[in-house]
Amino acid sequence: MKAISHLPAGYRQIDSIDLQKDKKAALTVNALALLIGAAMILGANLFVPIASLFTGSDNLTVGLRFLVLGVSIFAYLFLHELVHGIVMKALGTKKVRYGFTGLYAFAGSDDYYDKSGYLTVALAPILTFGVLFAAILPLVPQGWFWVVYLLQVINLSGAAGDLFVTVRFAQLPKDIAVRDCGVSMTVYSKSEG
Repeated sequence: MKAISHLPAGYRQIDSIDLQKDKKAALTVNALALLIGAAMILGANLFVPIASLFTGSDNLTVGLRFLVLGVSIFAYLFLHELVHGIVMKALGTKKVRYGFTGLYAFAGSDDYYDKSGYLTVALAPILTFGVLFAAILPLVPQGWFWVVYLLQVINLSGAAGDLFVTVRFAQLPKDIAVRDCGVSMTVYSKSEG
């Protein structure tokens, strides 16, 4: 699994996704995000009522929860993309570009990744933060459960684009090379399939 700067000879484009221009793909990703988020919130509410987020000994406690949640969400957005970038660098990418389009935050590069490398890049933040938040959840008092759990919801629902490309690209030939410029991905292959 190594990033390469030039497309190998004989490769041709077989697929592409541009979440800024492809309205159908963007709608699919956003619908997936909403479904994941709603399912997670409704499911957890059966065990720990979301009302516990709004209850406390005083308004200061509730306000502190929302302040921590807001700061954590903001930090998470940057950290999610940073994890993508760290994995890209670990695979040999020299320069990672970070940005925000107004709808999507992204990490991108001009390099090409093999199938397993690209799927690792796509899934790394979901797995990293999924494990982290799952480990923290049992340690927090019930009043703080939703602060941490909502970060987990954002981790999974906010990564709907990563999940979408993972499922789509996992079905492609084994020899693919993926170029991820941020919100657009182009897939190349030497195979016919």
